[in-house]
Amino acid sequence: MSARIIYGKPFAERLSGRIVSAISTFQSETGRAPGLAVVLVGSDPASEIYVRNKGRKALELGMESFQHILPENTTQEHLLELVAELNANHAVDGILVQLPLPKHIDELAVVSAVDPGKDVDGLHVVSAGRLVVGLPCMTSCTPLGCLMLLKDQLGDLSGLDAIVIGRSILVGKPMGQLLLGANCTVTMAHSRTRNLADKVRQADIVVAASGQGEMIKGDWIKPGATVIDVGTTRVIRDGKKKLLGDIDFASASQVAGAITPVPGGVGPMTIIMLMHNTLIAAHLREGLRAPQLW
Repeated sequence: MSARIIYGKPFAERLSGRIVSAISTFQSETGRAPGLAVVLVGSDPASEIYVRNKGRKALELGMESFQHILPENTTQEHLLELVAELNANHAVDGILVQLPLPKHIDELAVVSAVDPGKDVDGLHVVSAGRLVVGLPCMTSCTPLGCLMLLKDQLGDLSGLDAIVIGRSILVGKPMGQLLLGANCTVTMAHSRTRNLADKVRQADIVVAASGQGEMIKGDWIKPGATVIDVGTTRVIRDGKKKLLGDIDFASASQVAGAITPVPGGVGPMTIIMLMHNTLIAAHLREGLRAPQLW
């Protein structure tokens, strides 16, 4: 059996069209475009690419883009002052501080300083708490994109057995909550999980977000399972740079019913979810009903 390949780009393009239409309506009602502010501290090449792509996408969809590129030696005090300024700026509806931050800056303190109403990456404790109790909230972009891909592939997820491998606040933990909210039976696994392969073999849905390249082999996958690979590990093979997922794609794709590739699977969804969340935040800040885009 050869799995269906789940590419994120077609879904993201469809959603982009709906977002453009919703932005046009928002502008006609408010006289302004939604605004996204992205803050980068330091000069990590991968982060610079992410920030540039986010700004480009915002402008492409008709949003305002505010980018703040700060030097590596920026103090925590200065960064918190910038966050406070963005909180107070009415033109800014969403704030994303690109992680990771330099080691001398307390990431939790910075994330906690963002206005929860502008927390479009869903990392504030208020956002996380509302997700746990099932209240409307901003949800971390990558897990939300994964959920959309799963629903697009499978429809109703109720009753399915799901395993999430990885427990980060950015992907693993919110992914587990989203799957619970979709009425899945969820196993949360991580680097210290015993008999991990056996647990993966029981799952109808596998979401891999451990950050360990190709750790999950094809013989771990239940035949016909849907596999979402969030991993991104950069390696050198045969003298060339290569991006690996957490799943051994070559073997898993012969067993799974559907699987995301790396790159090209989840990646396109993360940026479009950021735009989605910014649009929702803009509506809520203006006292408007948020559009249902998916």
